[in-house]
Amino acid sequence: MKVFGIEERAVRSAIGFAVTAARETTGLSTTAMDVGPVDEVSEDVLGERLFALAAWSCLVEPGDSTAAMLVQSLGAERALEIVIARREAEQILDELRTAAPGSVGATALELPAIAAGRARWAPRISERPVMEALATARRVGLSLLAPGADLWPRQLDDLGVHAPLCMWARGVTTTLTAAPMVAIVGARAATSYGEHVAMELSAELTGRGIVVVSGAAYGIDGVAHRAALAAGGPTIAVLAGGVDRSYPAGHTDLLDRVAVNGAVLSELAPGAAPTRWRFLQRNRVIAALGEATVVVEAGARSGSLNTAGHAATLGRAVGAVPGPVTSAASAGCHRLLREFDAQCVTSAHDVIEMLGGGPGGGGGRGDAAAAHGAGGSGSHTDDATRVMDALSARSWRTPSDVAARAGLSLADTEGFLGMLALEGRAVRGDAGWRTARAT
Repeated sequence: MKVFGIEERAVRSAIGFAVTAARETTGLSTTAMDVGPVDEVSEDVLGERLFALAAWSCLVEPGDSTAAMLVQSLGAERALEIVIARREAEQILDELRTAAPGSVGATALELPAIAAGRARWAPRISERPVMEALATARRVGLSLLAPGADLWPRQLDDLGVHAPLCMWARGVTTTLTAAPMVAIVGARAATSYGEHVAMELSAELTGRGIVVVSGAAYGIDGVAHRAALAAGGPTIAVLAGGVDRSYPAGHTDLLDRVAVNGAVLSELAPGAAPTRWRFLQRNRVIAALGEATVVVEAGARSGSLNTAGHAATLGRAVGAVPGPVTSAASAGCHRLLREFDAQCVTSAHDVIEMLGGGPGGGGGRGDAAAAHGAGGSGSHTDDATRVMDALSARSWRTPSDVAARAGLSLADTEGFLGMLALEGRAVRGDAGWRTARAT
């Protein structure tokens, strides 16, 4: 067996930690492997599956539906094999229709989407990032969770073709399936009022056996995690970068405490850096994990509204905490209440009702597209943002390097670089490109 040109012995060594995690931590099940009970699965078969998932987490950006349809239809191993073999789009589509005729890939994927996917992934086809991620995971003690595993959060499957291909975890992974979850999110620049409300909500929900999920950011997120820990319960932090990298750095101690009592999660491989695009994609995971999402404070264009939009799209209950009408920090919450049918949350009791379908339950599920628009995120989640994220303010980067960092094709990257140059946001020099701020 060869993966990325690596001989079987080297691959076995690299995936040793994943095999252990699958058997002892994640409890990888028959459903996940599709090859029989775990005790009867050979180390080679189990290792190949997990190695392929690890490779995909290095190869694609979060939420890549084309990659998800290939993996769901052909399996992670075969899908990876044909991609690194640089098969033409027509050949890939033929294999989908022959090997998996009734699959989502065979019925939904078309040649342009496959061709675009190949172009996006090509700059990242390299074994080095995968081997480095595996080595880091073994050193730090991370687990790799596969869809269908006993400890895989089934609610993530509601994301469909935008669901994570796998999840890297640090901490107590049994937390992921042990109790109902509620997402508490809000502004980084939180007021004392917002922090007080977040603290009370998180502590009381934790006391009632509900796991609080958030994004570990400054402000409301951090308060929600701390209150859950202070109440003696677990909490889950979802990161926009690798779980081996504490972000923000000021929350290193907090994330270490979260990992002791709960779990730190990311769909990105160890070592991956957070970017604006990845933060916004991370929000869909937070929304999917929670049976309800509560926005405590949010400005008019806060990223927390993006999380609420994802929750509404998934049919989850959405709640918002009202604030002073004069507070800009609550403008987004008031908009959710006024325009998008969010439930008014003033106490943990209101959240419990949202979960149980009692008075006020099941609300906050209005127009999904409108809810996404509430966050004003459309202009920030496009591919130009990904290219800007990939540029540096200090060093010059070649178009190929930018394409690999952005997860886009070289042709698309060059087009966006030209557009950014016309807008005055990027500059070109003899050594490549960098952001205009450096000039």
